[in-house]
Amino acid sequence: MTAYDAKFVAPPAMPELFRQLDPVPRLLMGPGPVDLYPRVLRAMSVAIQGQFDPQFTALMNQSMALYCGVFRTGNAQTFMIDGTARAGIEACLASIVAPGDKVLVPIFGRFGHLKVEIARRVRAEVVSEEIEWGTVFSPDRIEDLVKKHRPKVVAICQGDTSATMLQPLAEIGAICRRHDALLYVDCTASLAGNVFETDDWQIDIASSGLQKCLSGPPGIAPITFNERVVDILKHRKHVEQGIRAPGVVEGNGPIIQSNYFDLAMLMDYWSPRRLNHHTEAASMLYAARECALVVLEEGLEAGIARHRLASKALRAGLEAMDLTLFGDPTHRMSNVTGIIIPKLIKDSERVRAEMLNDFGIEIGTSFGPLHGRIWRIGTMGYVCAKPNILRCLASFEAVLRRSGYAAPAGKAVDAAYAVYGEVAA
Repeated sequence: MTAYDAKFVAPPAMPELFRQLDPVPRLLMGPGPVDLYPRVLRAMSVAIQGQFDPQFTALMNQSMALYCGVFRTGNAQTFMIDGTARAGIEACLASIVAPGDKVLVPIFGRFGHLKVEIARRVRAEVVSEEIEWGTVFSPDRIEDLVKKHRPKVVAICQGDTSATMLQPLAEIGAICRRHDALLYVDCTASLAGNVFETDDWQIDIASSGLQKCLSGPPGIAPITFNERVVDILKHRKHVEQGIRAPGVVEGNGPIIQSNYFDLAMLMDYWSPRRLNHHTEAASMLYAARECALVVLEEGLEAGIARHRLASKALRAGLEAMDLTLFGDPTHRMSNVTGIIIPKLIKDSERVRAEMLNDFGIEIGTSFGPLHGRIWRIGTMGYVCAKPNILRCLASFEAVLRRSGYAAPAGKAVDAAYAVYGEVAA
């Protein structure tokens, strides 16, 4: 042992630091993350390649093509941001919003507030309107707000898991075009589990994440944007000095505030130029590519139908337990269900803890005005399957009974079986 080694003393309070990773398995049925497709886990174990290896750049190109299919777009600028879904949101807003630009954020849950936070940090002039969580905005209300505030960008969620609602988008892109605004959509919680039409809905820029309906690991964010956005980025393009070639003509607009989330530079990184920007997160790219393959092999329509069926069966079971579902039933997400906590349940966190510790199932609480008022159960991606729905309902019934809520015995599973039986018939 060297003198250097002798100085090191293992922290006595952290013996787990030296154990092999072996966590207790869980069934993740909260609002995300969820369990990964086994194929995605296997893909992440593929050997790392150099980021400019022709094999690796071919995989980058394949990922771009695959996510054009997932986003339902012909956008050439469809690629990955290395970071969780929030990184995708920040990259989009930091790159298209310059200091002083007006950004309109319609808020119907926690993640509208996140967009306000990020837009303010890039020094936008932010205007927002918040409606009751559990409801969504009508197209007319969106148009009224756009007319009133004349924003450069409208930034909105499609699905907000905190409120379990799905905002209709089909008319909002056209509204933004009529009033010369860009439409940014955060589809982190909804993509691949709900219909999403980038081109048909005239969405200018969108970002997502893997950890919801795509059933992948958090850590990479697929994005897509059209030529309207490219034009903005060209005016803000500044190549960092260490890699700037002689004769490069830069944009005449304000520099994008973030280097890492600079979409103008990332366009060059993902283009045939392969202008160096960062070291691509290889294992995450493998995961993203495999997620898209799984989704497209199943078929987007079939996958969305699977999410709808699982939620229908879950909700039938919950209502058979005389539980009340949260929010406007017309606009519920296909992949997250809110349950109003019965008044006689005195400790809602104990219910979640027993679901986790006794049955190995994670379900969610909520935030803000809904904290302590609803539980949330996610049915997404790989988790979105009949055995998991039945297991969750049977476990939930048992835990609720232990907490003093007398759910009708067996009715939840029977109701879910009936929904699945309708499809089989």
